[in-house]
Amino acid sequence: MRLPLVWTNNGIDEAVKLLLAESNTLFQSLTKNMNNYPELKAAIRSILMEGTKLSWNPDQEDIVQLQMYGLIRNDHNTVRIANRIFETRLYDLFLSDEELKNNVFSREGELAKNQFVTDGKLNMRLILERFIETYSQVCGPLAERFKEKDGREQFLLYLKPIINGTGNYYIEAQTRDQTRTDVIVDYLGQQYIIELKIWRGERYNEAGEKQISEYLDYWHLHTGYMLSFNFNKRKKTGVHPVHVGDKLLYEGTV
Repeated sequence: MRLPLVWTNNGIDEAVKLLLAESNTLFQSLTKNMNNYPELKAAIRSILMEGTKLSWNPDQEDIVQLQMYGLIRNDHNTVRIANRIFETRLYDLFLSDEELKNNVFSREGELAKNQFVTDGKLNMRLILERFIETYSQVCGPLAERFKEKDGREQFLLYLKPIINGTGNYYIEAQTRDQTRTDVIVDYLGQQYIIELKIWRGERYNEAGEKQISEYLDYWHLHTGYMLSFNFNKRKKTGVHPVHVGDKLLYEGTV
């Protein structure tokens, strides 16, 4: 008799979703210890949301304590969160903090939620279009004080209620820096790759197209998404398709 497959993409996604939805002593300890070390909490928030590098120092008391609790680890002499489950839990915590300050983006995402799913698949192009419209209405032109992490947080606030309860998201650590971030969404066994960045000209954009095309190869995907925050007032906003080799990219501009 042939045994059924146990580990499937849908099964793993469901397991992650169930884990993240729990309120258990492990996650309570995570939150408690973060709050007990506010300076390190701020540093870890900066690592996750802004791509800041924090050097590993075995003599730094906060680092020693959080390592002892199993919350962080030494990754080539830089501080990293111990695992992806903790990372996502902390993202949710930090996003909730932002949501309490201003819930416009999360509320708009929740209201439009039913528009974005067809036959069990996310219409990511439409999500980008609606986010750009919402951002333009709520925030107006990008201000010079805008930072990349601002756009990242606002997009995640918009995206989170759309996939909540069905899908998961995480930030790819290899691309989490001051210039580029890849958000990976798992939704009913399907992966969606969205690159978030600040517009820095055509050459930089072409390099980004090449990078995400290579990244799509890694994930065996044909379609990817890019969202650029652009300070050039003459640059047209919206979403348009671009072909890069055999890949299709939907590029959105705020």
